[in-house]
Amino acid sequence: MASSLTKDSVRPDIGAEKTFFGHPRGLATLFMTEMWERFSYYGMRALLPLYLVAPSGLHMNAGTATAIYSVYVSLVYLLALPGGWVADRLLGPRRTVAVSGLIIMLGHLCLALPVSASFFVGLGLVAIGSGLLKANISTMVGHLYKGPDDARRDGGFTLFYIGINLGAFIAPLIIGTVGENVGWHLGFAIAALGMALGLGQYLLGGRHLSEQSNVVPTPLTAEEKRSTLRKGLIWLAIAVVFYGIVGGTGHFTLNWALIPLTIIGLVIPIMVIARIRRDKELDDSERSKVSAYIWFFVAAAVFWMIYDQGGSTLSIFADASAKNTIAGWNFPVSWYQSVNPVMIMALAPVFAWLWLWLNRRGKEPSTMVKFASGLVLVGASFFLFLAPLSIAEGGHKAAALWLVAIYFVQTVGELTLSPVGLSVTTKMAPKKYASQMMGVWFLAVTAGDSVTALLSNPAIGGVNLDRMGFVGLEAVLAVVAGIAVWMYRKKVKAMMGSVN
Repeated sequence: MASSLTKDSVRPDIGAEKTFFGHPRGLATLFMTEMWERFSYYGMRALLPLYLVAPSGLHMNAGTATAIYSVYVSLVYLLALPGGWVADRLLGPRRTVAVSGLIIMLGHLCLALPVSASFFVGLGLVAIGSGLLKANISTMVGHLYKGPDDARRDGGFTLFYIGINLGAFIAPLIIGTVGENVGWHLGFAIAALGMALGLGQYLLGGRHLSEQSNVVPTPLTAEEKRSTLRKGLIWLAIAVVFYGIVGGTGHFTLNWALIPLTIIGLVIPIMVIARIRRDKELDDSERSKVSAYIWFFVAAAVFWMIYDQGGSTLSIFADASAKNTIAGWNFPVSWYQSVNPVMIMALAPVFAWLWLWLNRRGKEPSTMVKFASGLVLVGASFFLFLAPLSIAEGGHKAAALWLVAIYFVQTVGELTLSPVGLSVTTKMAPKKYASQMMGVWFLAVTAGDSVTALLSNPAIGGVNLDRMGFVGLEAVLAVVAGIAVWMYRKKVKAMMGSVN
């Protein structure tokens, strides 16, 4: 399939080598792998909260469904850290991605079985596989180019980013439609098929990938392998004994898994950042930058706490209280999840041009101002959410365009914060943690979604997050956080040193 997108190179130094829109041939392999993986992931994610609350699904309350969804998303990003470790110390990126694709496919197949226990096993497998893949496939894109100065490098990552959003856009239209209108488990089965296609072409196109992707950068010594295995088995035995006792005494409920995972998602990000901040090998400049980075991390966590509810709180609200029609034409609720990726593809080039245009005139906003804007915008999206909530409380169905408007505002906020956050993470990372800091950035998503899970879980006093008062409170929190970031921008800029 990818070969139809290639063309002969006219560069004399490459000769007759096939390229992918002028880029290394291996980019087609990684583009298609990521597109199909995102197709499977976002298609399943679009169905997940709807299946959890549907009478024909697991028929849970909205609070529990939101907690499960949020814990699942937080795990995907949390597991990117060990995913990077597996590639660096055990398998190398190329083999790790192959293993991750197989795990994801098996996870979707478990979801496709009409058995509750199999469903949650499937969620766990997809989270593990996605974490392994997410940490490594972008690294492999970088391996295709001759160092950071290769003029094609940024364009290659742009094409790769299009693959991500193309898969995310198509997935709800296909998987969502089948899942809602034909059968939930058939929808999950199509997600498995998507990952199978991605894995198949990855294995077939592997010869076009860089040899560097086969390298294990810092392999474990024999003693380290024994120590790691021993510690892993000890922790596994503890978990098996603990949950065996809980289950054997008849006390096990889903919250025995949800609540510990929620706590882990909050504690690990704090521990990781604190460990880096206290590292005595960092010089004063690096330690100062880490202190400044905490501001960005907390701001991002608040942003993702609200933004990721677009797939849970907003989706569940749309299912129960929106018309989901345009010009008299009905569409599946899961189609709302295609709004963001199509807007990203349309608006990302505009923002890239805008920042360059402002930079040439010396008016480009600082990173702090961009982050403050992102927070204010995601807060504004929830102020906007109050309108359809008010309509629903009045006994009417809210128009679909209200929800589209909310997703639009959130997308604009994402474009002012997410790409900028990736960039500032690479700029502010201490040399010792240059490769690990991207995993730290993803932990902001883990922290934000863990807070959502904590607030929504009925077992620990959580509430349905689509209540007027709570939505308004979240909106105020985001706007206040944005104002705080803006007010302290000069202080943080001083800690950032030469980084803008």
